Amino acid sequence: MSGLLGPLKTSDTGEEAISIMNVYHVKHLPIVNHTELLGLISEDDILSHDLDAPIGSYRLSLVNPYCHENEHLFEVMQKMALNKLTVIPVVDQDNTFKGLVSIEDVVNFFGDSFAFKEPGSIIILETDRQNYSLSEIARIAESEGILIFSSFVTANLDSTILYVTLKLNSFDVTRLLAAFRRYDYTVSGAFSEDEYIDTLKERYNSLMNFLSI
Repeated sequence: MSGLLGPLKTSDTGEEAISIMNVYHVKHLPIVNHTELLGLISEDDILSHDLDAPIGSYRLSLVNPYCHENEHLFEVMQKMALNKLTVIPVVDQDNTFKGLVSIEDVVNFFGDSFAFKEPGSIIILETDRQNYSLSEIARIAESEGILIFSSFVTANLDSTILYVTLKLNSFDVTRLLAAFRRYDYTVSGAFSEDEYIDTLKERYNSLMNFLSI
């Protein structure tokens, strides 16, 4: 959870809330009364009201989205994506406010994780949804003496094609790419560590620029 960004109070004005959002490049902030989460206010909520009025008098457009502290990060990310949130409040089992998670916190978490820090290569495979088998992909990689540090799958909404992104422990993946092709996998991308880091930095900077708009 964020160590710097905190919640708003009902007595804070819209102007104060907007100033905090601008400083931390977010478009949402939780409103808390002592330890009780009252809701989540958006930049649009603030701009549609009197900026000099306390935010406790505002009507909120969001249906109080939040996550529990024992939820997996993937569930947290799903809620943030579905509600298009830049931050999400975290509560405990008694619904007591514990803190918040921002998009930047999520990016930093994955950037500091083992799978991202370890040197190696990244490849992207295309396969049909019906033929997808992570165990087969792992077996092919291990048969070439290569370990998969992490993987994730994205889908093409207009077809049955899946894109499988693999982070590997090896820089030389020439033989592995040939092996995947022998098993009828389409290799749609292959990146060395330097290329991947440059791409990741570019996308991270684009994300930060988007959040600062």
